[in-house]
Amino acid sequence: MRNVGTAQFKVAAKSLLRLGGPLIVNNLAVAGMQFADAVMAGSIGARELAAVAVGGSFWFLGFSLCLGILMAISPIVSRLFGAENFDLIGRYTRQGIYLSVAMGIPIILMGQFAAGPLLERFGIDPDFRDLTVGYVSAITWGAPGIFIFLALRFTTEGIGYTRPIMFTSILGLTCNVFLNYVLMFGHFGAPALGAVGCGYASAISMWVVMVALGGYMMWDSHYRPFHLFSRLAPLRLSAFKEIIGLGFPIAITITAEAGLFSAISILMGTRGTEITAAHQIAISFSSTTFMVPLALSAATTVKVGQLIGAGKFHEARISGAVGIMLCAGFMAFSAAFLLVFRDAVVGLYTNDVAVTGIAISLLLMAAIFQVADGIQIGAAGALRGYKDTNVPMAINIVAFWVLAFPLAYLAAVTFKAPPNYVWAGFVVGLGVAAILLTWRFARLSRRRPTQTA
Repeated sequence: MRNVGTAQFKVAAKSLLRLGGPLIVNNLAVAGMQFADAVMAGSIGARELAAVAVGGSFWFLGFSLCLGILMAISPIVSRLFGAENFDLIGRYTRQGIYLSVAMGIPIILMGQFAAGPLLERFGIDPDFRDLTVGYVSAITWGAPGIFIFLALRFTTEGIGYTRPIMFTSILGLTCNVFLNYVLMFGHFGAPALGAVGCGYASAISMWVVMVALGGYMMWDSHYRPFHLFSRLAPLRLSAFKEIIGLGFPIAITITAEAGLFSAISILMGTRGTEITAAHQIAISFSSTTFMVPLALSAATTVKVGQLIGAGKFHEARISGAVGIMLCAGFMAFSAAFLLVFRDAVVGLYTNDVAVTGIAISLLLMAAIFQVADGIQIGAAGALRGYKDTNVPMAINIVAFWVLAFPLAYLAAVTFKAPPNYVWAGFVVGLGVAAILLTWRFARLSRRRPTQTA
């Protein structure tokens, strides 16, 4: 990375930002949905905020696993696009849609029948456990819709046409906030369902964005060379095998990190309503700022994959390095902002004095780990462009579950330590992941990859 000159940096950064700009808007819209859910639930009460926090974490465990598998479509399509092998792009898209439906149905069943027993077994505070179960049961109805949307999203992302993703996400945010207003608070004749209404609003919005993006891709001329929907194609086990084979390690990688955050949210749920609500505030803001490097990471995957597909290996290495730098730079800015304005940030969510004090201490910890979080997600994105997924999976498992989670568990359960000590597990896990993933990229990108690797 030290060999990246100023001119090379500017060219690569401009290309990544052009590709990643709409993805940043998309991710911020997704974060806006989470922010709106938290703020609107918090305006009802701490129980509703805690239910949305824990329920959202529980839902995200299953969602992130399926998300990771479908993310394989992006590097596959970007390689095919770079090599101008357009016919196969439609094939992988159609197989991704079939796979989305196959994964969505078990998620629905989990939400309807497994959420209650599992949350009880985890020891979630009975004060808000029933609300949490209702939220999970409601939101999982949107699983097939959002998974099909993701298959389409990663296709259009892979060909480098990201503006439709931005527009559909803005539609999703608007729809989600409006339906929250209707279903949570009981407007326009609807019953006031509180946290459960929040789950239904999210589920409906998932189907809306799927229909919107699918309709656009059927109509727009950008997609005609790929014949995405030209026929009802049969299942192709070879394509399924490639998507799952590449995507499963990505899924485990994402789930290792998302699962850590979800598991710690569940641990916080055993400590009472105020700590759980404060934790949700800190996670909500941290997740919002994380959306920018997450988008840049996705853009890095696409750009690196396209360059490798075109045989431009040196340019691929430069784009990967610049992507990591951009992710780290933004998160350094975010950490500085958080250190200065964390009191004001907490004030956006709650006026509860007890919750406010805890949340401010957690945001201080969030500022510490944000730079490491930016580096590790940037490096992971660059490695996906190289179709390198197994080693990053092993790194994340070790960093998050061998190191971070045991530390968080000891602090939360064994020693009943203050919440900021629990969050120290985040700092350790993200720091180790950032170092090892960057080292992996620096080593791997020196090699000359094959276009089919």
